[in-house]
Amino acid sequence: MKSNRRNFLLMAVCAVSLSACGSGGDSSSNSGESVKPSTVDGAIEKPSLKLGFIKLTDMAPLAIAKEKGFFAEEGLNVTLEPQANWKVLLDGVIGGQLDGAHMLAGQPLAATIGYGTKADLIAPLSLDLNGNAITLSNRVWDQIEPDLKKNADGKPVHPISASVLKPVIASYKEQGKQFKMGMVFPVSTHNYELRYWLAAGGIEPGYYTPGDVGGTVGAQAALSVTPPPQMPATMEAGTIDGYCVGEPWNQAAVQKKIGVPVITDDEIWKKNPEKVLGLREDFAEKYPATTAAMLRAIIKAQQWLDVDGGKNRAEAVKILARSNYVGADEAVIGASMTGQFTFQAGDTRPAPDFNIFFNDYAGYPFYSDAIWYLTQMRRWGQIADDQSDQWYFETAKAVYRPDLYLAAARKLADEGAIPADSIPETDGFKDQQSGFIDGIVYDGKAPNAYLAKFPIGLKKGQKVTASGVN
Repeated sequence: MKSNRRNFLLMAVCAVSLSACGSGGDSSSNSGESVKPSTVDGAIEKPSLKLGFIKLTDMAPLAIAKEKGFFAEEGLNVTLEPQANWKVLLDGVIGGQLDGAHMLAGQPLAATIGYGTKADLIAPLSLDLNGNAITLSNRVWDQIEPDLKKNADGKPVHPISASVLKPVIASYKEQGKQFKMGMVFPVSTHNYELRYWLAAGGIEPGYYTPGDVGGTVGAQAALSVTPPPQMPATMEAGTIDGYCVGEPWNQAAVQKKIGVPVITDDEIWKKNPEKVLGLREDFAEKYPATTAAMLRAIIKAQQWLDVDGGKNRAEAVKILARSNYVGADEAVIGASMTGQFTFQAGDTRPAPDFNIFFNDYAGYPFYSDAIWYLTQMRRWGQIADDQSDQWYFETAKAVYRPDLYLAAARKLADEGAIPADSIPETDGFKDQQSGFIDGIVYDGKAPNAYLAKFPIGLKKGQKVTASGVN
């Protein structure tokens, strides 16, 4: 395994830092056979663990695993420690101050290919599906709201296309100003969702040059990093005109009456993968039984969150509201965590799929999910050069570890703790996925063909320089 891993990493570093290691590629290594679970035996090697998280509602599986005793059931004494921002969290895992963390899906992928901090990280579990939204300031909302299509009840028709922002952006340009939006980290789901939404509406969100973490080359709407809890205050101050963030920070804008969420991420990509459990690869190798126990505890917590139509969500809201977890008002957390989503006062809509933690195989780390993130990194220039399809497959398989997930989940199923049919039989790739706001279908087994479909985004052979795309 070490030898294969080194080959994967050498290929990844070569491809990103120098030039493409191939162009056409194929999926010949994807035989269609189901992923096999790892074999884990022995006693827990490291019973005391420290896990990091950011104050967002999708850290819920970690909080529930601790508060409902699932970590303890697996013989683990776990401390959960909030982190100031995603960079601090990432550095904590890489440096060993944290044993693992609630992590952006793009972070272990970016670290593995050497975008930003270089490190050997893995994602053996997906924490959830969906959970983000895009919010606009009141001043922007007031400009676009009169022209929105309305339902019979007078409320806006959803989903709302980013094309409604074009007159606002044009007005800003005439005034010599830049339209600005916030997201949480350069390789965050939020960055890619916001870019996807803008591009689907015909708006250029900008490109990254090598060594650049701003990503504003050619941008009609400039995106910048803001830590999640600071989003509402930053928008209220006028520094940004809107943002993409996880909950409860969209609902906080509603409660403060400073902004209006215009679209949830399940309207951008239905049942999209969100956060992962991020670990160092050497941690999982040194402590295999500990890793399996940790995964089992979190899987049980995920099931608890979704069981019986979300009957436990109200209790989860109370737990998350504590200052040592998310630390927001129960009403704010509950406004999106309990099967509904509030866009404005008087406009609360059913949102049964907004937070999914266990259902729909939410915990399984699909290779195709990893490949989607990698395609978006290439689409916007974070991966500077063309890569072969095979490069995408191998990079995904070096980071996403369904074999570790299966080892934990199948033991739980054998014990009757989770249903056997909650574990997919799969080669690690989802079927072709629709449900995107632009109507484009995603096939994880054909990443380059997928990239070629986008009207906005880098095409084969294109690179980004400070002067633009060429």
